[in-house]
Amino acid sequence: MKNKILPVIVCIATIMLVTTCAPSSRETETVQEESGFDSPRTVLKDPKPGYLTPEESLNSFRLPRGYHLELVADETMLSEPVAISWDGNGRMFVVQMETYMQTVDTTNEHTANSRVMLLEDTNGDGKMDKSSVYIDKLMLPRMILAVGNELLVNETDTYDIYAYKDTDNDGIADQKRIVYHTDKKAFGNLEHQRSGLDWNLDNWIYITVDPVRFQYKVGMLRADSLISGSNGQWGLTHDNYGRLYYSRGGAENAGSGFHINPAYGQLEFADAYNDSTFGAVWPIIKTPDIQGGLKRIREDTTLNHFTAANGQSIFRGDRLPKTLVGDYLINEPVARIIRRAKIINTDGKRTLENAYEKEEFIASSDMNFRPVNTYTGPDGCLYIVDMNRGIIQEGTWTGEGSYLRKQILRLGLQENIQHGRIWRLVYDGMTPGPRPHMLDEATDQLVTYLDHPNGWWRDNAQKEIVLRGDKSVVEDLKRIAVGKKGPLPEKPSSLGRLHALWTLSGLDAMDKDLLMEAMQDDDPQIRKAAVWISETYLIHDDEDVIEAIGKLKDDEDSDVRIQVMLSLSKSKSPEAKALGAEILASNAGNEMIVSAQKSLNKTEAIRTYGAKMGSLNAVSRKMITDGAAIFRSLCSTCHGVEGKGVPTNLAPPLAGNFRRYVRNKDAMIRILLNGLTGPVDGKTYPENMTAMGMNDDQWIASVLSYLRYDIGLSERRSPGSISEEFANRMLVMPEEVKKIREQSTGRTTPWTWEQLDKLAQNQ
Repeated sequence: MKNKILPVIVCIATIMLVTTCAPSSRETETVQEESGFDSPRTVLKDPKPGYLTPEESLNSFRLPRGYHLELVADETMLSEPVAISWDGNGRMFVVQMETYMQTVDTTNEHTANSRVMLLEDTNGDGKMDKSSVYIDKLMLPRMILAVGNELLVNETDTYDIYAYKDTDNDGIADQKRIVYHTDKKAFGNLEHQRSGLDWNLDNWIYITVDPVRFQYKVGMLRADSLISGSNGQWGLTHDNYGRLYYSRGGAENAGSGFHINPAYGQLEFADAYNDSTFGAVWPIIKTPDIQGGLKRIREDTTLNHFTAANGQSIFRGDRLPKTLVGDYLINEPVARIIRRAKIINTDGKRTLENAYEKEEFIASSDMNFRPVNTYTGPDGCLYIVDMNRGIIQEGTWTGEGSYLRKQILRLGLQENIQHGRIWRLVYDGMTPGPRPHMLDEATDQLVTYLDHPNGWWRDNAQKEIVLRGDKSVVEDLKRIAVGKKGPLPEKPSSLGRLHALWTLSGLDAMDKDLLMEAMQDDDPQIRKAAVWISETYLIHDDEDVIEAIGKLKDDEDSDVRIQVMLSLSKSKSPEAKALGAEILASNAGNEMIVSAQKSLNKTEAIRTYGAKMGSLNAVSRKMITDGAAIFRSLCSTCHGVEGKGVPTNLAPPLAGNFRRYVRNKDAMIRILLNGLTGPVDGKTYPENMTAMGMNDDQWIASVLSYLRYDIGLSERRSPGSISEEFANRMLVMPEEVKKIREQSTGRTTPWTWEQLDKLAQNQ
C-alpha cells in the first residue's frame, strides 16, 4: 500500500476531559491541539561528543509545539538504565546493565555487577528524590515485572526468572525465590536475547525471541509453547485491545508481529509499512557512529534508515493530547530519535505511517541521548529510558577493523559510560496525574480502576485483582462487563467493560451465558474479546459456544471475523472447521483473513511435522521426505546416518559443514551430476564421489533439498525460527538442476573442489 504522509494538524482549540485517579472525579481542562513544529528541521554538523548536563540536554531536544520533556532521574541516581516497571503503588524499579560495553572491547561485560534500583517521588513533583539498591550483583538483568509485592527479574544468559521481595520495607529486597527454571542454557549475543515480560490484556505474559509465553499462577510462572515461534528483539508492548507490537533492530525492522497473536502463528506483511518512507529516519545531529558504514549516511551526514529500532510502546495515557493516544512510538538510539507512527486499519490489516513528513516526534542533538525504552506511566504521561552513553552497539559490531570502532575511538565515545537518565513527556495545559496506591487498597476499589482513562491503571488493576484471586468482586465485574454501573458512578466505557471481561477470565470466573451475551454486543471490540475468551470452551468443543460464535461469521467488523477464524482453530469439531472454511470462502478478497488462515495452516503443520518440516508446504515436505529416503538407502553407506560420517572414513561427513556443503547450491548440483574427486578440506578419501547424473532432475533436487535443509540446518537454526522464505531458499528445485545439467553437457570427468571454488568466484 502506498504510504500516505499525514499532514500537520491545524492548530485549533478543543475541550478535553481529563480524569483523575478515580473515575468518579472529573475535571475539564482546556488545551491546545497539536500544531507541528516551531521551526524547520536542521542538522547539527559538529556535535559535542562529551556529556551534556541534564539542563544542556533538555535544550537539545526538538519536539512538536506544546510538548516538553522533564527530567525524572539522572546519573546521581542511575547508571546504564535499560528498562523500568512500576508496582501498584507507583514505585519505579529500574533495570541497569552496568557492565554493558564499558570498553570498546567489552571488558568484563559478563561480570555479575549490575543492579535493580528502586526510585520514589515522595513529594509528588514528578522528580525522583529517593533511591535504594533493590537488588545487587546481577548479571546484566534484562526483564522485570512488578507483580503484587514482588518483582520478577531475568538476567542475561539464563532463562531462569526469580521473584524478589522487600519484607521489612527498607527499599532492599531480602527474599528471593525461583518462579521459572529450565536446564536449557540461554544463547547468543546479549542484544539477541529476550526482553519483555509484558502482562497483556489476555493475562498471558509475553517475551521476545523465545517461543514461549507465561501465566502467573499460585506464585509461579507456567509456560506455554508458541508453536510457530516468537518474534522481536529489544522491546515489547500492547495496545488497549491486547494486540502485541514487536520490533527487530537487527533486521532494521521498526515494527513487526502485530498482525495476529503469536499463539496462532507468525504473520508478517512486506508492506506493513513503506520502507522507503517509514524506514527512513530524520535525525537532527550528524551520526557517524553507525555499524552500517558510509552506505547508511545521507548527504546531510545523518543516519538514513532504522538500524537499532527498539523499546516501543503504544501511548495509552490520559495526560497528553488525545491525538497521541493509540499511536506507536519506537526508539532509534543511533539516530537519537523517537518515531511516532499512526496505526492504519484497512479491513483488519494494520500498517504504520510516520505521523510527520521527514520529521521525528522527538529528536535530540545530544550525542549521548540513547533512548532504549518508552512507557505510559501511572501519571498518564510518557516515560523515556535514556541510557545516555557513547557506545550503544554491542561488541560484535565494534571489533578490530570495523568502521564503527574507528568512529568510536576518533570521537572518544568509549569514555562516556556509567550515566543514565529518565525523562517524562508533558504537554502545555495538562497536569500529570496522581500516584496510585493499589497495593494498599481493597479489591473492590481496584475494580473501579478498570474504567480509568489511563491504560496503566486499567492494566495494573486487572493484574492485581487476578494476582489476588479475590472472587468476592465477581458479581461487580459481571455487571460492568454487560454495561451496568455496578460499583462505578457512571455507565462503564467499552474499555472498562473489556477489562472486566478479561479480569473474569483471569479469575477463572467467566460465565458462559455472559460470554455469549457479550458476543452480541454493539461494540466490535467487546465481541472480539468474547470470542477470544471463548477458547477455553472451544478446546473442549462446546457446542453452545460454537453455535454462538457461528453467528459472527459474517460480522460487519473485520477484526471480529478474523478473531472468529483464529479462535475456531482451537476446536477440533467438524462444526468449527466448517465455520472456519465458510469464513475463508466468503472473505477470499480480504488479504488479512486469507493470510491469517495460511499462518494457522503453517502452525498446524509445525505442530504435526516439527519446526523445520512444518515451515514448508506439502509439496516441499514430500520432496524432503523423498530425498531422505534416497539418502538413507544409498548415500548413508559412505556418508553415514544423518551425514555424520562412518568410522572407516569412506567419504567426508556432510553434517556440521554448512558453508562448504550447503551454502554453494550450484556446486552441490554439479557434484551429484558429475561426481567429485581429489582432496576435501585437505583430506583424501579412498573413493571418488560417484556421478549421479543418470537420475532425473527431480531425484537430484530431492536429495540435495534433504541435504541442505535437514542435514545442513541441523546445527544452524533453533526450533521455530525458520521463516517460510528462508526455508524455500534452502530447497533445490528441479528447474535449477536442469539449468546446471545443460551447462555441464559433455562433461565426463568428476569435479574437484578447487575447480568448483574457482567457478563460483568467476560467477
